Amino acid sequence: MSRAAYLILENGTVFEGKAFGAEKETTGELVFTTAMTGYLETLTDPSYYGQVVIQTFPLIGNYGVIPADFESDSPSLKGYIVREWCQVPSNFRCEGDLDTFLKESGIPGIYGIDTRALTRIVREYGVLNCKISYSPDVTKEELDEIKNYVITEAVESTTIKEKEHFDAENGDLNVVLMDFGAKHNIGRELVKRGCNLTVVPAHTTADEIKAMNPDGVMLSNGPGDPSDNTEIIAELKKLCDFRIPTFGICLGHQLLALSQGAKTEKLKYGHRGANQPAKEVETGRVYITSQNHGYAVVSDSMPENGKVSFVNGNDNTCEGVNYTNMPAFSVQFHPEACGGPHDTAFLFDRFIELMKNNRK
Repeated sequence: MSRAAYLILENGTVFEGKAFGAEKETTGELVFTTAMTGYLETLTDPSYYGQVVIQTFPLIGNYGVIPADFESDSPSLKGYIVREWCQVPSNFRCEGDLDTFLKESGIPGIYGIDTRALTRIVREYGVLNCKISYSPDVTKEELDEIKNYVITEAVESTTIKEKEHFDAENGDLNVVLMDFGAKHNIGRELVKRGCNLTVVPAHTTADEIKAMNPDGVMLSNGPGDPSDNTEIIAELKKLCDFRIPTFGICLGHQLLALSQGAKTEKLKYGHRGANQPAKEVETGRVYITSQNHGYAVVSDSMPENGKVSFVNGNDNTCEGVNYTNMPAFSVQFHPEACGGPHDTAFLFDRFIELMKNNRK
């Protein structure tokens, strides 16, 4: 019999559910994802660092735990909220159950919560801080502590510590992937397209990258407020002067824009899910995309050399930029989409062509 667990919001609202996963209290930023599949990818996406994630899809855990689908070596999120936790998973690839995985990873979870009502609160009031607790009683001091929670050192906590290298079969292009909290599938998409991949820590300098003589640079996704990364932004500005073909995804997209003088802003409740519409400005075509971000580039702040290429179909926020003064482009959504639609996987092919053309 699971013990009672409580989700306490910074506004004092308390939701009662039942505990599963690791048994410990935690404080984090409460966000929701509307993805209907891919809960393992959600759990292991480093972009959720410091956050407590609500799954709006009601049944979670039904296909168990499949390590081959992980997007990082271990989860970075602070807590996990679901409506119904499936205790008897069934899938031919299953290698374990969700409860055991969360326990081993030190991630507390709550099930049996009305996730629909909880999500409506986040949509109404915006992102809120919260605490997973085992007592419904909360003091003013505890509420103040919840309100004052801030995600810090997000990139530093999720980037790799040492350089890694992956060779592609018959690889003829060399790509440096700057890891700001990268999902594994970004690297997989490059390697399967014939790119020899060198993954480097986030604080690798522009001169160090240039010394590797890469054909291209990939800027990964990652967690936290992009404007916090002042040293990385300064190095990206230097890197752009070398005119190496560059492709940025999610946080990488934001950091590249900041390096060119643009601004970013925090969204009310972000875009997280596998069904976000991204409209290509030039053609008007809409692609269904996987997204996970709480910040966006301010379109009006882009310099003349940055042309907005995609906008969100729901709120018209910036979803992509093409740069006219250098061989670089970026998108806010995830073309590697694991899990999610593969509508925009062609952007990796565009990056390959950009690198090949730059060799001529």
